[in-house]
Amino acid sequence: MPQVCVLGPMRVRDQIMSDVKFDGLRPLVLGLGCERGAPVHEVLALAEWALREAGAGAEALAAIASIDSRKSEPAVLAVAAHFSVPAVFFAAARLEEETPRLKNPSEIVFARVGCHGVAEAAALAAAGASAELAVAKIKSAHATAAVARILLQNG
Repeated sequence: MPQVCVLGPMRVRDQIMSDVKFDGLRPLVLGLGCERGAPVHEVLALAEWALREAGAGAEALAAIASIDSRKSEPAVLAVAAHFSVPAVFFAAARLEEETPRLKNPSEIVFARVGCHGVAEAAALAAAGASAELAVAKIKSAHATAAVARILLQNG
């Protein structure tokens, strides 16, 4: 079972840095959004596609990130287990703070969950303030994925 960490709006970066090993060897975070009950095989295939789009393999993945309402979602947990990385989850309010950095903000998503994006926002929130999107949101029938690149700061 993957490590699960639910994070609120305060001290998120410090908490993640202590929970997830960001040592430069695993520079990517995979953000996932999905409908409840999304098929595991579909979400896993989407995750693998996102990593290919980032030009990276599973060994570059530091964590899976999503919205806290998906902390018990079998597909999200299965992806984390498949890649043997922790799953981290954020409150919608924390994900909403990432809106200025999103490539694909959505009013529809905002109306449903209270933030303008899940996959991109979760990936960016987990990867930190200096992170950048390596892969903007991609979609399948029941899920979305995005990849953020962790940029470690010197000093």
